Amino acid sequence: MIKKTLYFGNPAYLSLKNRQLVIHLPKEKEGVSSPNEIENKITKPIEDIGVLVLDNPQITITHGLISALLENNVAVITCDRSGMPTGLMLPLSSNDTQSERYSSQIKASIPLKKQLWQQTIQTKISNQAAVLERCVKCDTRCLRIWQTKVRSGDVENVEARAASYYWKRLFQDIDYFSRDRYGMPPNNLLNYGYAILRGIVARAIVASGMLPTMGIHHHNRYNAYCLADDIMEPYRPYIDELVYRTIETKGMPPYELNREWKATMLVIPTLDVVIGGLKRPLMIAVTQTTASLYKCFTGELRRISYPEM
Repeated sequence: MIKKTLYFGNPAYLSLKNRQLVIHLPKEKEGVSSPNEIENKITKPIEDIGVLVLDNPQITITHGLISALLENNVAVITCDRSGMPTGLMLPLSSNDTQSERYSSQIKASIPLKKQLWQQTIQTKISNQAAVLERCVKCDTRCLRIWQTKVRSGDVENVEARAASYYWKRLFQDIDYFSRDRYGMPPNNLLNYGYAILRGIVARAIVASGMLPTMGIHHHNRYNAYCLADDIMEPYRPYIDELVYRTIETKGMPPYELNREWKATMLVIPTLDVVIGGLKRPLMIAVTQTTASLYKCFTGELRRISYPEM
């Protein structure tokens, strides 16, 4: 079953009752200081939720609800005052053989990790080429060649070379665009989409019984989700295409994304993805990817199951 992504951009009081998320919508002028000042009340089954996005400083959430969300492996994403995702909360344990799986992950050899990173970058470049072919119909022969040149560990950093070519062409009709986390739109929409994707991938990693902190390539000491940042790489082009199509339809996003623009990214879990020859929703495909990654750590498989566009 595809889990739902719930987005809260208005003041709300969120609590738990009978294993249901209870959404209290307060009177506009009175804030959310208590659940007694209620204008409306909605309930949602906890078991149906996959990602919860909290994007308003006047949201109150009870500890009982937080515990229930984490018990059901819900990724809780919090946003800062500018509306950009800034925090991610995941359960410490969501797999029956957690210790055994941690051990397999920790014992993974450096050569194995380098081979897995090679596969990751090869698939990412292939998917980037597919996005360019579908969106701007430009020549992608160099990307296809570079894909075959990626060596174990991508020691020659082919990923960066491909990224430079890719970003110069995907949004070539936008004056002065360059891919920069803090750059002009649509960088902000890309960032928002990647943050949602990161939450989905981190959730699947935990569900597969692995530590999201221990990456196969990323290893920033201050990053708690290095493995999520690794595994999401081949999925990024799906976000890029979604942003491109959204701009085609709606025009350029504003410098500060409003609720309407953020809502365009909430379809990410249900995007169609082809993985293993079968079309699946992205959220389901990610769980297949993380399950295959664990089998690579145990020696059952030699390749990660990634989507191909």
